[in-house]
Amino acid sequence: MSAIRVILDTGPLVAYLIKREVHHEWALQHFAKLPAPFYTCEPVIAECSFLLKDIPRGISTLMAFLQRGQIAITFSLDSEKESVATLLQKYADVPMSLADACLVRMSEQMGDSVICTLDSDFRVYRKHQRQVIPLIIPTV
Repeated sequence: MSAIRVILDTGPLVAYLIKREVHHEWALQHFAKLPAPFYTCEPVIAECSFLLKDIPRGISTLMAFLQRGQIAITFSLDSEKESVATLLQKYADVPMSLADACLVRMSEQMGDSVICTLDSDFRVYRKHQRQVIPLIIPTV
């Protein structure tokens, strides 16, 4: 059996980098025990960059994670635009963000994966139309 690959959403990454975030301790504990690299997509990095813009060393730390290979961007929106568009349409009532659609598509591509998120919408989303997506998410 291969190791589980962790797909990383915006929330846990921002919580890890910002000490005053509600889920900072949760993120620290989970990142310490989860296997790197963490996989993500460019929309997540863009969301994180926006949220970290006023945090000293926030964006530079994020970029250092990428440069060191702790976070890997393996998803191509250009290659997956039809699948992502289908997901966005299917979950328009949630509403689903571009980053969320990319992460759901990544979970379809990476069968041995789990999504690390703070977003409860991932409890609604399904991969391959009907399959529950394995999550690492704080308990309510």
